[in-house]
Amino acid sequence: MNLPFNRLSKRMHMGLISIWFSGILQAQQPNILWITCEDISPALSMYGDSTAQTPNLDRLAAESTIYTEAYATVGVCAPTRSSIITGMYPISIGTQHMRTGRDMAGWGSRDYSSPSEAVDVNGEAIPLYSAVIPAKVKCFTEYLRKAGYFCTNNPKTDYQFAAPVTAWDENGYQAHWKHRREGQPFFSVFNINVSHESFLWKNKDKPLTVDPATVPVPPYFPDTETVRKDIARNYSNIELMDAQVGVLIEELEAAGLLDNTIIFFFSDHGGPLPRSKRLHYESGLRVPLMVRMPDALKQKYDYDMVSFVDLAPTVLVLANVDVPDYLQGQAFIGGPVARREFIFGSGDRFDEFSDRVRSVISKNYVYVRNFYPEKPAYKDISYRKQIPMMDELLAMNASGELNKNQQYWFRQTKTKEEFYLRKEDPYSLKNRINDPKYQTQIQFLRGAMDEWLTEAKDLGAIPEKELFLKMWPDGKQPKTPKPLVNVKKGKVAIYTKEPGASLAYILSDHEIEPDLDSGWQVYTQPVDIDKGQYLYTLAVRIGYKDSDIVMIEK
Repeated sequence: MNLPFNRLSKRMHMGLISIWFSGILQAQQPNILWITCEDISPALSMYGDSTAQTPNLDRLAAESTIYTEAYATVGVCAPTRSSIITGMYPISIGTQHMRTGRDMAGWGSRDYSSPSEAVDVNGEAIPLYSAVIPAKVKCFTEYLRKAGYFCTNNPKTDYQFAAPVTAWDENGYQAHWKHRREGQPFFSVFNINVSHESFLWKNKDKPLTVDPATVPVPPYFPDTETVRKDIARNYSNIELMDAQVGVLIEELEAAGLLDNTIIFFFSDHGGPLPRSKRLHYESGLRVPLMVRMPDALKQKYDYDMVSFVDLAPTVLVLANVDVPDYLQGQAFIGGPVARREFIFGSGDRFDEFSDRVRSVISKNYVYVRNFYPEKPAYKDISYRKQIPMMDELLAMNASGELNKNQQYWFRQTKTKEEFYLRKEDPYSLKNRINDPKYQTQIQFLRGAMDEWLTEAKDLGAIPEKELFLKMWPDGKQPKTPKPLVNVKKGKVAIYTKEPGASLAYILSDHEIEPDLDSGWQVYTQPVDIDKGQYLYTLAVRIGYKDSDIVMIEK
């Protein structure tokens, strides 16, 4: 799969990005901490919703830039997490379908033999697989590691492919910046999952910390006891998440690192409730995002649009690491930076239901294109039906008890296009695609959509079974060839002929049996090896099986 030149992303890179950091951040590579949570919209006090009590996030917000227009690329975890780790749109790299395999945490299961219930838009059965992404595309953390950063992830990955050993120094439940060498800069990710959709039912018997009588009920839900309890559970889970945020910040503070660490907080996509998660509207894509810079400790709001494809280049800029030209995002910290006009979203297969939907969000409008308008808007996804309110919503819809706004999600077909006014219709409930008053704006967003789909080379146009067979010829996962080595004058040079492959190695004073947690280093230059030492090396390409390990004994 070849990576297209992306003119749209180049246009968004107008101007040189100059680093304006002062003091200690200019003198050295800063530590960077990502605190990520799952499945929350901007339902927090700094965004105007004080339903949940979040003292730790409030403290962070008081010293952070709060981004009011931050968006995921897809309204569900795995595809959008592939954007976060690569800086690419899922539709450009073949990771748009939810979910391809079961590589959800740490290094992943790397086992694709279990049966799958997924079918593509043509009804073709789809097995489990690891997506093979374009050869040039890497996990951006590999560039950080090459620049000397200690990179850790704890524990969720869920990239649609098994995380390569070149991506992280540590990856799993024990991964922590505390394990780095003294003085080594770190990039560490901690994923908090208690706000995930599944905790709406996993925690259903636990005491609520938010009173159901006080919660806001959006107009697409009926105001019932069950609905209020689920909404209150969501806010209660947010309060539990906030406590975990506090622990992570306290660890930094106790280590004396708070003043040399840039802290990001964000969610992986919009909220967990029905008609939010998995959708391409604001409810599914818009997220909270805060960034605390140690040399700018005051609260301010940034109203520019930010996409998850922008996270990777932003971190690389902060770390003073060169940003690869192929990335489709742009750094949003530093300057001057071109402002985004649009957010682009997508929705394809969600579990056992396939579709193809694309959206463009501007400051004032939401434009949606449905490639399969004959398919229902509502997907009867088994996993989601575990949310307590789902039985009630389905029963009320069947009996005609829902009003027009509440029925909208359950419509049996879709229009080819949708158009909504963000300010007047924040929940995207009144489709104005045929309103003559807005045809100029609609045509403008159509053009933006067309340009994006062309330049991104939308792989959603290819049925998933066909795409899978392009990635895995004859249905078999390709394997990375073994690396080549050359030992000369006490140095080991390592090579690969596989396009897109990265190289990793371990240098040991004794013979070992390496595994994924053995502390693989990213190869950047010939390695010194002394008598009695052992060097182990392998080649990895994302989506492929790892190569066999080559051992060199001096």
